[in-house]
This record gives sequence, structure tokens and C-alpha cells, in this order.
Amino acid sequence: MKVLVACEFSQEVTRAFRERGHEAYSCDILPTEGNPEWHIQDDVLKHLNDGWDLMIAHPPCTYLANSGVQHLHKDISRWDKLKDGRAFFMKLYNAGIPRIAVENPIPHKFAELPKYSQIIHPYYFGEEADKTTCLWLKNLPGLMATYVYPKGKRYIDKNGKSNGSYWYQVLSRKDSRKNRSRTFQGIANAMAEQWGGI
Repeated sequence: MKVLVACEFSQEVTRAFRERGHEAYSCDILPTEGNPEWHIQDDVLKHLNDGWDLMIAHPPCTYLANSGVQHLHKDISRWDKLKDGRAFFMKLYNAGIPRIAVENPIPHKFAELPKYSQIIHPYYFGEEADKTTCLWLKNLPGLMATYVYPKGKRYIDKNGKSNGSYWYQVLSRKDSRKNRSRTFQGIANAMAEQWGGI
């Protein structure tokens, strides 16, 4: 199967498919941390018509995610960035590729995205972390949990309140956007195992 992993520099998903015998390539404007022979460093929109059987896309979520909605009213320039982010998301979602999965956090209502197909968490796939992840699926079944693990340690702030997954809160501020965008290995393996045989 010929697989495009859009907006991926880490090659977590790409490698999972490669290890199972698929012709998989990551594509991102950033250089890859993995094998450059399997990476297309370019605008992914230029490569959507290259004969892919499956695309798994991870478009930027900065202006689409519910977690950032409060900033829209503080900075008017974010509305234009929101429109651009939505347009990019929809170009991936509507690409002429037979099977598509688009991954993002829960979107806010102003993003006006289609309804997602399912919600998953890393702890469904053997990872000790809780991170709400939406999947928009076309001609693909929902991912089935492989090994449900405890959610992991919760982050407790200085006021004694839980503020989500410890994993998510304590990531280094340096490169935090890149680190938070990485696909957990358990999820990457499940994608390759469950969608690679279709």
C-alpha cells in the first residue's frame, strides 16, 4: 500500500507502516527526524495527487483546537489564521485519496469542521497518557483499542487542581509544539496494523 503521512516530521506513523512492508512517506515543510529517503520536505498540497492509497494527516491545530478558542477574542489576527487553518484542513479532508484519516484535537465551533468520526486516547493503545484525539475518517473503520492502560499521572497545579495529563503539562517549553504534535507509538502501531491490511 502506498501511504502518505501528511504534516509529520517525526516519522512515527511512517515508520510503523514501513515496518509492516508498506511504501510510506512522511511529508512536512520541516526536515524529518527520521529517514530522509522516506520524507518529502515540501507543501503537502502539492503531492496529494501522487497515487496514494491511504493518507493519514496531522494538520496544524493551533487556530482550530478548542483549547485555544479563548485567544480568538484577544487577538483579531487569529481569525484570519483560523480561516487559513480550516481551509488547509478541508483540502486534506477532501483530497482525492481513497482512504483518509485526519487527526486533530477537539475543535471549537468557530472552526466549522465536519463532525469527527471518533475520539481516541493514547492510553487505549498501551501508552500511559491521556490526550483527547479526534479522527475524521473516510473509507476507514474506527481504530479499536489494543491495550487499555491506566490514564497515567494527572498534573496537579500549585492550587491543588488537576489540569489534565501530566505528560501534556510538563513537556519542555522548548519545542513544546513539536513535542505535543508527535503521534504516540501505540497509536501509530494500531494505525499500521488495523488500516494497513485494508
